[in-house]
Amino acid sequence: MAFGWIDEQAEQRRRAGLVRTLRPRPADSPLLDLASNDYLGLARHPEVAEGAAGAARTWGGGSTGSRLVTGTTELHSELERELAGFCGFEAALVFSSGYAANLAAVTALGPHGSLIVSDALNHASLIDGCRLARGATQVVRHADPDAVRKALGTHDGPAMVVSDTVFSVDGDAAPLAALAEACRERGAGLLVDDAHGLGVLGDGGRGAPYAAGLAGADDVVVTATLSKSLGSQGGVVLGPARVIGHLVNAAR
Repeated sequence: MAFGWIDEQAEQRRRAGLVRTLRPRPADSPLLDLASNDYLGLARHPEVAEGAAGAARTWGGGSTGSRLVTGTTELHSELERELAGFCGFEAALVFSSGYAANLAAVTALGPHGSLIVSDALNHASLIDGCRLARGATQVVRHADPDAVRKALGTHDGPAMVVSDTVFSVDGDAAPLAALAEACRERGAGLLVDDAHGLGVLGDGGRGAPYAAGLAGADDVVVTATLSKSLGSQGGVVLGPARVIGHLVNAAR
């Protein structure tokens, strides 16, 4: 039977107590939500909601095409300038989700012949990016700059270290300054996912890289989601203008 293996896996999940279910919530739920990623409570803020409604009235309900065809509006460009300026980077590129931003950044910056050094507890979207990239991936111990140094020492070509800034499951923070130092010793780039840092860490919520003094560095690239602290939808890659230009031309 087609897809018969699905039933076997479903039974294995049931026996292990690992079955997941979707639990739709109403718009006016009386529950206090302590599981939300809406860290600043902006998703229901009247100005944010009206901004989204106003944008839909002005621009319509969709982008009408991919970013490279007809999907880039003046509003996208304005958002990118504001995000780059707020976070302290030269340029930004907005995507439809944080997941898409991570896949785009890792695959475009991890070409064939390169080494990607990935923290063992990275988010699944970073892991998927590493799997899709043509470069070789080496997974290292969690939050261990010395392990990063050792991994980088095994490779002579282009290299990049990939890490969350705040790890979504354990809640601990990456040693960003030490990771950047390890990268610079070997001429490697540093790509960090600030999904859980933007809006929470750094001066005015400018993010963990800003707090670590790495904002605007020419060897640092940051990804983030717009659906957590910013209470909206989408993702962004922040970094040097030449890196963002490369993503426009090379990212899927």
